[in-house]
Amino acid sequence: MGMFDDIKGKVEDLVHGHEDKVEELSDQGIAKASEAADGATGGKYGDQIDAAGQKADDMIGE
Repeated sequence: MGMFDDIKGKVEDLVHGHEDKVEELSDQGIAKASEAADGATGGKYGDQIDAAGQKADDMIGE
């Protein structure tokens, strides 16, 4: 078992039973990152940033 497999197992153990809190925190993090990226680009890539944020949220929700 590699180091990353060990870390993945520990994270899965921590998340188990707290899925709602993980989803809430990930939504907040994605929103903050999207706002920061949008601000850094002056809103020029807003649609692409929103799409990337939605894709990240979909992947985390699985």
